[in-house]
Amino acid sequence: MMRANWVALTGLSAVFLFEMLDNSILNVALPTIGRELHASTTALQWVTGAYAVVFGGLMLAFGAVADRFGRRRVMITGLALLGLASLATAFVTSAEQLIAVRAVTGVAAAMTTPGSMALAFRLFEEDSLRVRAMTLISTVGLVGLAVGPTAGGFVLAVAPWQVLLLVNVPIAVLAAVGIRIGVAPDDPAGLHRDPADLPGAAFGTATVVLALVAPTLFVNEGTGSWAPWTVAAAAVLSAVLFVVRERSAPHPLLDLRLVARPLVSSGLAYKAATGLAVAGLGYLATLQLQLDWGWSPALAAIGMLPQVVVLIAGGALVNPFVQRVGLDRAAWLSAAAVVAGLAVYGLLGRYGYVWVALALALVAAGIRVVGVVAGVNVLRGLPKSRTTIGAALVDTASEVTSGAGIAVTGTILAALFTGNIATSAWTAAQTAQFRHAVTVAALTLTVAAAALVAWGYLRGRGAASDQAVAPAPAAVRGAA
Repeated sequence: MMRANWVALTGLSAVFLFEMLDNSILNVALPTIGRELHASTTALQWVTGAYAVVFGGLMLAFGAVADRFGRRRVMITGLALLGLASLATAFVTSAEQLIAVRAVTGVAAAMTTPGSMALAFRLFEEDSLRVRAMTLISTVGLVGLAVGPTAGGFVLAVAPWQVLLLVNVPIAVLAAVGIRIGVAPDDPAGLHRDPADLPGAAFGTATVVLALVAPTLFVNEGTGSWAPWTVAAAAVLSAVLFVVRERSAPHPLLDLRLVARPLVSSGLAYKAATGLAVAGLGYLATLQLQLDWGWSPALAAIGMLPQVVVLIAGGALVNPFVQRVGLDRAAWLSAAAVVAGLAVYGLLGRYGYVWVALALALVAAGIRVVGVVAGVNVLRGLPKSRTTIGAALVDTASEVTSGAGIAVTGTILAALFTGNIATSAWTAAQTAQFRHAVTVAALTLTVAAAALVAWGYLRGRGAASDQAVAPAPAAVRGAA
């Protein structure tokens, strides 16, 4: 069955490869881009930030559009936009133009990324095959994430930086061809024709955009500035207005009763916990290795390898693990591993690299399973006509809480560390302050992630008990 859908899976894997590869490969080129385009530090930040903010802000809206007008149609349109935006990189002459191109690329990503999960889910009727398909797709993306920076460094040695973004063009073509040939057009019976909820889309987009911008302002402007607090308050206000609108609208963008379903809410809680953990741990460990322990950037990158290795190699273990324990138990066990990794780092990370490596490996093992299983559970808990917005919810939960993880860690560091953290020589007092701040930040994230996992576990118990995913029949195993 898997082999029979190899064309479609190739196209969907290419979509996820683009999402994982894009920003990771671009980060390598930021110093070169800054020199050639005479970009300021703030402009360089928005070269990557514009993509993330637009991508995160529009996922819910485009998820709703895809569920109304066709997932395959929206996906192919987004891939065409991705190809055009990537080609435009060749003509960029200023930082402002590149930021605009990156924003358009974010629009394309919002149109394509949620659809890749939704279409993969709908290719199969058996949960075991759905898990295998999503594991395959995510593994391809994670390989891109792992090799992207290294490959980008080699490319920059022999070619201009624009080549790193032009690589999206063949990826978009491959994805479009695979989806066009391998995925059947949407059955009208699987779509819905409710009127568009434009106010809900506006409030939802504003909430996510402001929630993603606020952490950057907290880190850059500090807690003493009015700007981050104003943006954070606006995000809360937008969220309140969104909830009020969705509860009263006759045809809401996002029916909150669906989000309250046990499988959906528990899956989103697990994804939110992993978003906090990945962003917070990555940020803290990078600062610790380079600023506290004095490692070079190259050595620090090697120090993060336990996470990369587990993320890639763990793909082979996801399906056997889920078959053994069932979808529900796999979700909360893997989410608990993420919390355990954060706790190890917070309590023991200061005592040596072996504890940092263990924390990275535990978190990576957890998110490798949660990334697949939580998404499958969310989509299982939704009607067939809402699968794309469900996938968008999964990605949005991860994006927003990743921003929150950075905001929490940055704010705690700013509050507990005196002076410029980027100076090359710390005093003994500053070193003690930094280590204390890292411990406080990591344990704060641990408590927050644990609360989300506990809530997700309790919500999941309200769903029908999951049975262990039965092994595929012999004929199916042979075909795969």
